[in-house]
Amino acid sequence: MTDEKQIQKLYRDYWTGMIRKDAQGLRDLMAEDYYLEHMTGVRQTRDQFLAGLLAGTFNYYSAEHDAIEVRVHGDSAEMIGRSRITAAVYGGGKKSWRLQGNFTLRKEAGAWKLTSSGVTTY
Repeated sequence: MTDEKQIQKLYRDYWTGMIRKDAQGLRDLMAEDYYLEHMTGVRQTRDQFLAGLLAGTFNYYSAEHDAIEVRVHGDSAEMIGRSRITAAVYGGGKKSWRLQGNFTLRKEAGAWKLTSSGVTTY
Protein backbone atom coordinates (compact mmCIF):
# COMPACT_ATOMS: atom_id res chain seq x y z
CA MET A 1 0.00 0.00 0.00
CA THR A 2 1.39 3.44 -0.88
CA ASP A 3 2.06 6.08 1.78
CA GLU A 4 -0.86 8.11 0.42
CA LYS A 5 -3.27 5.16 0.74
CA GLN A 6 -1.99 4.39 4.25
CA ILE A 7 -2.62 7.99 5.31
CA GLN A 8 -6.09 8.05 3.75
CA LYS A 9 -6.91 4.87 5.67
CA LEU A 10 -5.56 6.45 8.85
CA TYR A 11 -7.98 9.38 8.34
CA ARG A 12 -10.95 7.03 7.97
CA ASP A 13 -9.78 5.05 11.03
CA TYR A 14 -9.48 8.33 12.97
CA TRP A 15 -13.16 9.13 12.40
CA THR A 16 -14.24 5.57 13.15
CA GLY A 17 -12.35 5.83 16.44
CA MET A 18 -13.99 9.16 17.23
CA ILE A 19 -17.48 7.76 16.63
CA ARG A 20 -16.76 4.63 18.70
CA LYS A 21 -14.94 6.61 21.44
CA ASP A 22 -12.04 4.20 21.00
CA ALA A 23 -9.40 6.06 23.01
CA GLN A 24 -6.76 3.35 22.69
CA GLY A 25 -7.28 3.00 18.95
CA LEU A 26 -7.01 6.78 18.53
CA ARG A 27 -3.94 6.93 20.79
CA ASP A 28 -2.31 4.36 18.50
CA LEU A 29 -2.91 6.67 15.50
CA MET A 30 -1.45 9.73 17.24
CA ALA A 31 2.15 10.61 18.03
CA GLU A 32 2.93 11.29 21.69
CA ASP A 33 3.28 15.01 20.92
CA TYR A 34 0.00 15.20 18.94
CA TYR A 35 -2.20 18.22 19.54
CA LEU A 36 -5.55 19.32 18.18
CA GLU A 37 -6.63 22.91 17.67
CA HIS A 38 -10.41 23.28 17.72
CA MET A 39 -12.39 25.80 15.64
CA THR A 40 -12.66 27.85 18.83
CA GLY A 41 -8.87 28.18 18.99
CA VAL A 42 -8.64 25.89 22.03
CA ARG A 43 -5.51 23.74 21.74
CA GLN A 44 -5.42 20.33 23.43
CA THR A 45 -2.82 17.62 23.82
CA ARG A 46 -3.64 14.08 22.80
CA ASP A 47 -4.51 13.06 26.36
CA GLN A 48 -6.62 16.18 27.02
CA PHE A 49 -8.60 15.63 23.85
CA LEU A 50 -9.14 11.91 24.50
CA ALA A 51 -10.27 12.66 28.07
CA GLY A 52 -12.87 15.07 26.66
CA LEU A 53 -14.02 12.49 24.14
CA LEU A 54 -14.50 9.87 26.85
CA ALA A 55 -16.20 12.37 29.21
CA GLY A 56 -18.82 13.27 26.57
CA THR A 57 -17.56 16.78 25.81
CA PHE A 58 -17.19 15.61 22.20
CA ASN A 59 -19.76 13.20 20.75
CA TYR A 60 -19.46 12.07 17.15
CA TYR A 61 -22.22 10.06 15.48
CA SER A 62 -21.34 9.75 11.80
CA ALA A 63 -18.75 10.79 9.23
CA GLU A 64 -19.10 10.84 5.44
CA HIS A 65 -15.87 11.69 3.66
CA ASP A 66 -15.91 13.99 0.64
CA ALA A 67 -12.15 14.26 0.02
CA ILE A 68 -8.84 13.18 1.53
CA GLU A 69 -5.83 14.98 0.02
CA VAL A 70 -2.33 13.84 0.97
CA ARG A 71 1.12 15.31 0.33
CA VAL A 72 4.09 13.20 1.43
CA HIS A 73 7.54 14.72 2.01
CA GLY A 74 9.79 11.80 2.97
CA ASP A 75 8.94 10.85 6.57
CA SER A 76 6.50 13.74 7.05
CA ALA A 77 3.18 14.46 5.40
CA GLU A 78 0.25 16.85 5.26
CA MET A 79 -3.33 15.77 4.86
CA ILE A 80 -6.54 17.69 4.32
CA GLY A 81 -9.70 15.73 4.99
CA ARG A 82 -13.15 17.10 4.20
CA SER A 83 -16.04 15.28 5.81
CA ARG A 84 -19.66 15.77 6.75
CA ILE A 85 -19.82 15.04 10.46
CA THR A 86 -22.79 14.68 12.77
CA ALA A 87 -21.74 15.67 16.28
CA ALA A 88 -22.71 17.29 19.57
CA VAL A 89 -19.85 19.15 21.26
CA TYR A 90 -19.42 21.31 24.34
CA GLY A 91 -22.98 20.57 25.50
CA GLY A 92 -24.60 21.75 22.27
CA GLY A 93 -27.23 19.85 20.38
CA LYS A 94 -26.62 17.23 17.73
CA LYS A 95 -26.04 18.83 14.33
CA SER A 96 -24.26 18.30 11.05
CA TRP A 97 -20.99 20.03 10.19
CA ARG A 98 -18.89 20.20 7.04
CA LEU A 99 -15.47 19.94 8.67
CA GLN A 100 -12.06 20.30 7.11
CA GLY A 101 -9.27 18.73 9.11
CA ASN A 102 -5.76 20.00 8.38
CA PHE A 103 -3.37 17.33 9.66
CA THR A 104 0.37 16.86 9.87
CA LEU A 105 1.89 13.40 10.12
CA ARG A 106 5.23 11.75 10.76
CA LYS A 107 6.44 8.24 9.99
CA GLU A 108 7.59 6.55 13.20
CA ALA A 109 9.12 3.07 13.05
CA GLY A 110 7.49 2.55 9.64
CA ALA A 111 3.98 3.65 10.68
CA TRP A 112 2.30 6.98 9.98
CA LYS A 113 1.21 8.91 13.09
CA LEU A 114 -0.84 12.08 13.37
CA THR A 115 1.20 14.93 14.88
CA SER A 116 -1.33 17.76 14.74
CA SER A 117 -4.74 18.70 13.46
CA GLY A 118 -6.73 21.87 13.09
CA VAL A 119 -10.38 22.08 12.17
CA THR A 120 -12.33 24.59 10.08
CA THR A 121 -15.61 24.42 8.20
CA TYR A 122 -15.88 24.26 4.41
